[in-house]
Amino acid sequence: MVDERKYSSRVVDGIEQAPSRAMLYPTGFKKEDFSKPQIGVASLWSMVTPCNMHINHLADEAIKGADSAGGKGVLFNTITVSDGISMGTPGMRFSLVSREVIADSIETVVCAQGFDGFVAIGGCDKNMPACGIAIARMNRPSVFVYGGTILPGEQRRDIVSVFEAVGSHAAGKVSDIELQEVEATAIPGPGSCGGMYTANTMASSMEALGLSLPNSSAQNAVSEAKLQDSYNAGAAVRNLIKMGIKPSDILSREAFENAITLTIALEGSTNAVLHLLAIAHAAEIPLTLDDFSRIGKRVPVLADMRPAGHYAMSELIEIGGIQPLMKTLLAEGLIHGDCLTVTGKTLAENLMNVPDYPATQKIIRPLSNPIKKDSHLVILRGNLAPEGAVAKITGHEGLTFTGTARCFHGEEAAMAAIMGGTVDKGDVVIVRYEGPKGGPGMREMLSPTSAINGRGLSEHVALLTDGRFSGGSHGFVIGHVTPEAHLGGPIALVHDGDTITVDAEQCTVTLAVSDEEMAQRRAQWTPPEPYATRGTLAKYAQQVSSASEGAVTDKYLD
Repeated sequence: MVDERKYSSRVVDGIEQAPSRAMLYPTGFKKEDFSKPQIGVASLWSMVTPCNMHINHLADEAIKGADSAGGKGVLFNTITVSDGISMGTPGMRFSLVSREVIADSIETVVCAQGFDGFVAIGGCDKNMPACGIAIARMNRPSVFVYGGTILPGEQRRDIVSVFEAVGSHAAGKVSDIELQEVEATAIPGPGSCGGMYTANTMASSMEALGLSLPNSSAQNAVSEAKLQDSYNAGAAVRNLIKMGIKPSDILSREAFENAITLTIALEGSTNAVLHLLAIAHAAEIPLTLDDFSRIGKRVPVLADMRPAGHYAMSELIEIGGIQPLMKTLLAEGLIHGDCLTVTGKTLAENLMNVPDYPATQKIIRPLSNPIKKDSHLVILRGNLAPEGAVAKITGHEGLTFTGTARCFHGEEAAMAAIMGGTVDKGDVVIVRYEGPKGGPGMREMLSPTSAINGRGLSEHVALLTDGRFSGGSHGFVIGHVTPEAHLGGPIALVHDGDTITVDAEQCTVTLAVSDEEMAQRRAQWTPPEPYATRGTLAKYAQQVSSASEGAVTDKYLD
């Protein structure tokens, strides 16, 4: 028999817990509520970003859903930060750090308050995987709700349009007035960035993992469908409690393979690699970079989505979202249909009655005519990245690149060179000391890649870093280079003028320097002073693991 109040009973039952009950009455509890399972609702609401500004409305619906199903919903909040706003600034160092802070804070509240289950509602690049980490770590009945995608701005603009307009402005292609007009019209309201950038990638991955209700990933932020999804999530947690279904029943190795498969088919963000590794670590499921390579050999890219493609998430929603794609992948044996989901049913059961895409749609290609026959997420190794690197190779920019290294200590120096016009065709821009420890925080390089694209150099310049890339980055970009520069990885030893070759077919990244020369350079290398010596960033730098392990902060506690 399932103990439906396994955790809350310890907090509110018995004579000894009268003080606890007394403190809950003024928060809205009635006497009869103390005998109900308590369902926390973690709202990632804030006004620091449009991605999350509407989420409290969704949280209110989740509370209603939990209460209507016989539970007692309890709302709480946690922090979020904006990648888009902090991009290119020192504040971006806190972005990946916030993933750990959010996961820790959800765990802290849920465990301290004795919630029997919870709903987590996120709408930004880092708070979404943070919710997944918390769900996996605590292993209590729970459902993730995606806050939903933003609608396109004027002329189908989005945030990447603004970043690229900055590069075009530097190249003299866009005037001050035109730049201001793009800036003022790209973001029309609430919701996450509108292409298959990190937020929509992770929302889709979370659904493929089985942690979201069907189609939660493919709803506009401002829509009746998203309100209903939130209401249903509250009720679904109550049902999971009744059935005794926990995340450990859902988060199997096969579920992670489904998430990787869908990410590839959607041409999703490189950040999915980092985040799925981290969620798998929290779930105690063995997952490595090699799994992305193995699955990538048999899964094609099918979605013509931004940033490399043409369409926005809102347009994919109009033709049915990701469910018809998952149904196609299931029919072809590319995903595992027997994985359990938060509906209490298997993935195959959830997809059974999903209609096909309209015959006239052009967003999702058929398997017989893929955009790329194998994964765009290419795991590279070689003497420049012996522990791995993650490349986003869509095929638009070619499959190989050989160029001359231009080395920069940090993003700001690289950005100044790109904007100043000193980065030219044939360069491999090396942005180092941006790794998890060395940054610290592994900043995203959307500003440099967008500036390169805005200057018309995306087909002629590669960018290689131990930092990360935004889901909005495109071009010949290689990130997550490990070991990172701060630890003395080979990326720290590259000199200006060195020849570097990236081969996406052979999955290699090679520095044309002899072992003897590299040994001499290593003997002369000294690590730079740490960016931070106290506070959040210093603690993070001390605890964080390699990007190839998901950049988690509890790896060394195992």
